[in-house]
Order: sequence, then structure tokens, then C-alpha cells
Amino acid sequence: MLLRMSQMSLWTAETRVWAVMDLTRYVRELLESDYRLQDVWVAGEVSNLSRPASGHLYFTLKDAEASLRCVMWRSEVARQVQLPHDGEAVEVHGRLSVYEAGGQYQLYADTLRSAGEGALFQEFLRRKARLEAEGLFDPARKRRLPAWPRRIGLVTSPSGAALRDVINVLRRRFPPAEVILAPTPVQGADAPAGIVQALEELNRRSRPDVILLVRGGGSLEDLWAFNDEAVARAIAASAAPVVSGVGHETDFTIADFVADVRAPTPSAAAELATPDRVELAAGIRAAGRLQAAALRRLIERLRWDLGDRHGALRLLSPGARLAGGRQRVDELGRRGAAVMRHALALRRSGLQGLDLALRAVDPLAVLRRGFAVVRRADDHSLVRSVHQVSGGEQLDVRVRDGSFPVEVLTRRREPPQKPAS
Repeated sequence: MLLRMSQMSLWTAETRVWAVMDLTRYVRELLESDYRLQDVWVAGEVSNLSRPASGHLYFTLKDAEASLRCVMWRSEVARQVQLPHDGEAVEVHGRLSVYEAGGQYQLYADTLRSAGEGALFQEFLRRKARLEAEGLFDPARKRRLPAWPRRIGLVTSPSGAALRDVINVLRRRFPPAEVILAPTPVQGADAPAGIVQALEELNRRSRPDVILLVRGGGSLEDLWAFNDEAVARAIAASAAPVVSGVGHETDFTIADFVADVRAPTPSAAAELATPDRVELAAGIRAAGRLQAAALRRLIERLRWDLGDRHGALRLLSPGARLAGGRQRVDELGRRGAAVMRHALALRRSGLQGLDLALRAVDPLAVLRRGFAVVRRADDHSLVRSVHQVSGGEQLDVRVRDGSFPVEVLTRRREPPQKPAS
């Protein structure tokens, strides 16, 4: 009994109390130190699959007796050719570690493939690497899609849901486009040859503006025809640009890498290849409004310009010159008349002055004032002095209203008058 107590005391003294963080970290380090757990393939069924906005992938692998939490970071998700869905049997490669905050171990995945598809997946990678090395995936060789496709080629199964989806989208978005179906199997052994033939016939006979290569989703085996090398080369050799819409958004095939444009779904392929008539109508209305406004501005500017030109032409026209000439003639006429009136007034004033001067020296005017003009009767010479006559001489005296003869009886000389002082 004492021994037992002693042993118990010793055990208690040596027992370590772990912090949760320390213990969890210790377990994580144990897992990560085992190289066999850092490079593992795990098979199971996918459940609780989620992909939040961060782009990471979270899911659980389970079988009949156990489950394992898995996480794949966004950078690894982007490298996957195909992502799983709930209930799908897959094989996942990754490493084991512990998520310390949650206190649970989980698989950090870097590769996903459908169960039993490992060999196909490896073949896919080999083909992809070979064709990429040849330059078939080079972005420089990819062509732009036409903005207004008049003829659209469609390569798909005539009985698949993808055909109905694409036709519905094309009718809704761009009804004027002519759609030419080149039917072909899209799954099975005959599918690659059928796809190649459909692409070649479309380019040779119909010459479409763009070709849609579409089918619905499926497993890697279902989509294997679109990983065929002959199909890839037929897409690269197509005269018309090719839009691939194979499978779901998470499905990738070699056809997607070779095509000029890759669409996540068949419906998206139809949308990428055509303009939206609703947007076109809105654009046309907006363009019409802009054109009408521009036309109004142009008309207004031309109206002002026409007004300026009309005014300039009116100033330069013969009529304007004639009107100006008429006004100038009228003005000159008025000025000439004024000058003439002034000249006449001056002449009239001068004549009046001359008339007054003439009146002043007019003999008749002198006679009217009581003076008389005496002339010699014989020669009618004027008698200006008493010395010119003698007694008994006959003279003629002219007064205001007539004349009469006189005889000189005697002559008398007036004494000279003294000047006034």
C-alpha cells in the first residue's frame, strides 16, 4: 500500500498539464514529420462541398465508416481541370495536418480526380503538355469573335439538352442570325471523328462567321472526346473562330484550351457569340437620340452660317449696289440743288447789286429826280458847261417825261463855291 502511494505520488509529480494550443501543435508536428502523411492519395465520396467568395474549396471525404475534412486553396483550385460535386467518388492527393483553431486534422488537397480516372487524367496531362508545346494554346493565335455574326455554326448532339439551351439563347438574343447545325456524337468512340467531320464540313460548305462547339456536363470519360488530339487540331485549323462550351463551369478539356474563346456552359457560349438584341435596341435608341441632337446642332449652325452668307451676299449683290447708287444719286441731287440754289442766290444778289448800281447811274433816274439833259440841237452833243453854248443857239432839253427845244438868250456862270470848313 505504501508502495502504491509512493508510485502514485511519483506519477503525479511527473505528469505535465498541456495547454490546448501546445497539445494541438504537438499533434500537428507529429503528423507533418511523417513523410508518408505528406504525400497521400485518399479515395472517398465528396460531401458538404462549398466554395465561398474567397475561392477556396471545402469538402468532406467519406466512406461507409469514416470521414475526413479536406481543404483546397484557391491557387490549387485554379489548376484543376475538373472540380467534383456532392456524391461523386474521387481520389484526392495532398498532405495531412491539423487546423489548430478548430482542433481537427484535415487533408490539404492539391489534386482532384474522379475515382478510377487516374490513368485518363495522366493521359490528359500528357496531351495537354504536348499540344501546348506545339503552340496550339498560344493566345496570339486566338481570334476575336465577330460583333454581328450573320451565320452561326453549331456542333453538338442533335438530341442533347445543350442544343435546346443554345437555340433558346440565340433566338432570345439575336434572332437575325442563321443557325446551321452540324450534328455529331459528343460521347463515345465515334465522337472524335464525328466532331472533326462536323467542323470540316461547316467550314467547307457553310462558311459560318463563328462556330459553337458545345455539350452538357459529365465525367472525365464522358467528356473524353473533347480531349482528343484530332479534335484539338481540327479546332485550331478552323477557318471560323470557335467557341467551346463543354460541360459545366468547373469542367476543362483540351478543346477549351485550343478554342478561340472558352465558355463555362453551352448557354454561355451562345451568349458570348452573339450581341443582345435588347442592348442593341437600347444602343440604337441612344444613338438615334445622339444623332438627332447632332443633326439639330448641325442645322442650327448651318442656319446661322446661311444667315451670315445671305447678309454678305445681300451686301455684294447688284441690287444692293443699285440701291446704294440710287441713294448716292439722290444725295448728290439734293446737294446739287442746294449748290444751285446757293449759286442762284449769290447771282441774284449780285444782279440786285448791279441793278441798284445801274439804277444809281441811270440818266432816267436822274431825270426823275428833277434834273434835265441838255443837248445841242445840231449835233446832239451834251452840254456840260455854259461855255459850250452861246446866245441864240438852239438846244434840246430832255426831262423825265419828254423833251422840248429851247433857245439860249444869255448865259450865266455860277461863282465857284467854297468848300465847307
